[in-house]
Amino acid sequence: MEPKVKKEDGRYAISMEQVIAACKKVRSKKGAGGVDGMTWEAFDKDWQSLLYKLWNRMTSGSYFPQATREVIIPKAGGGERRLGIPILLDRIAQQVVVDILEPLVEKEFCNSSYGYRPGRNAQDAVAQCRKMCFTYGWAIDLDIKGFFDNIDHELLMKAVERFTQEKWILMYVKRWLNAAIHKAEGNIEQRTKGTPQGGVISPALANMFLHFAFDKWMEKYHANNPFERYADDVIVHCYSLKEAEQLLEQIGERMAECMLSLHPEKTKIVKCQKWGSDDEYPNKSFDFLGYQFKPRKASTKDGRLIGTFSPGISSKAVKRIQAWISEKRLFKDTSKKLVEISYQIELQTRGWINYYSKFRPSDMRKVFNPINKQIAKWYAKKHKCGWIEASNKVQQIAANHRYLFDHWKKGYTSF
Repeated sequence: MEPKVKKEDGRYAISMEQVIAACKKVRSKKGAGGVDGMTWEAFDKDWQSLLYKLWNRMTSGSYFPQATREVIIPKAGGGERRLGIPILLDRIAQQVVVDILEPLVEKEFCNSSYGYRPGRNAQDAVAQCRKMCFTYGWAIDLDIKGFFDNIDHELLMKAVERFTQEKWILMYVKRWLNAAIHKAEGNIEQRTKGTPQGGVISPALANMFLHFAFDKWMEKYHANNPFERYADDVIVHCYSLKEAEQLLEQIGERMAECMLSLHPEKTKIVKCQKWGSDDEYPNKSFDFLGYQFKPRKASTKDGRLIGTFSPGISSKAVKRIQAWISEKRLFKDTSKKLVEISYQIELQTRGWINYYSKFRPSDMRKVFNPINKQIAKWYAKKHKCGWIEASNKVQQIAANHRYLFDHWKKGYTSF
């Protein structure tokens, strides 16, 4: 039985202003609805009444979340990821708690943690990883097997209790963890472990859990081995292969203590060797947050060719982008104008450039050269001309009208 914990006046200390502020944050992300079928359009028609009811239930202790809606999405490297999508009102309720917890946990979180934190992003983690790979010759690429699906609820609640003793927060966190799952196959399943990806509070809970399960443990026992963690994506740096092997074994034991395990095939030790080295060690690259770290050629300011171990857009990321282009069938309709196609791809292109061109921007040709070829093929079909004529014409358009596509603005006009 859950403890009935209330303030003396019979209400929990949650203001209507907090609920409205949380709603605005969740609303801005425009996420899909849950099992109740409510859309944001429907929500907007009666938002004041809906938010009042939510506030009333949260302050009285009568708020109970509905089941999450399971959505299956394919992983780039094969397999699938199962997301748990709460209803809109549950997401707002979770955001209320996240807004309260965030300033509390931020004071305690380690500098090596980058995921889902204000003022930090994935590029910061990649930049730090790049810096460490220049100093440390070995890296451990950790993959925690089914992390979000396998977090132990009892251990997670202990972690949350280390950050707050506010009993209404602890009560609602338990209810969210225990909420049922409306499976993609149609059946309803009771959750006994894990916190579903897709919920507003899941990243915060994951960070709190790993703060104690990994970050603080590393700082206490392996302070000489820096690491970068973005949610459950982790890279640990070592000076030698022997050190990496010993540390990996100890990390595996630590994960077992926390009711988790490392993926035996995806977890690996990597030699961070520069291009041109003759080392025979088999693992010479790893992926981290959409970037692939591997030996590469680089030119100095005075034109000399040197070897580095550095990041560039990963092959998996390139395939994801190509799959998105193919799925949208952007270049199938020859009745469109070129400017109409550019509008359809504008936001995505800008996002790809902003994220993936941070490091080794020349590698973005792997993304944009094929897009330019598709533009030329589309032009050839539209104007019923040959490939050479079409490609020459598109080159002229790209040179004279770079404003049409964001990648043309950045100079990616080759085929």
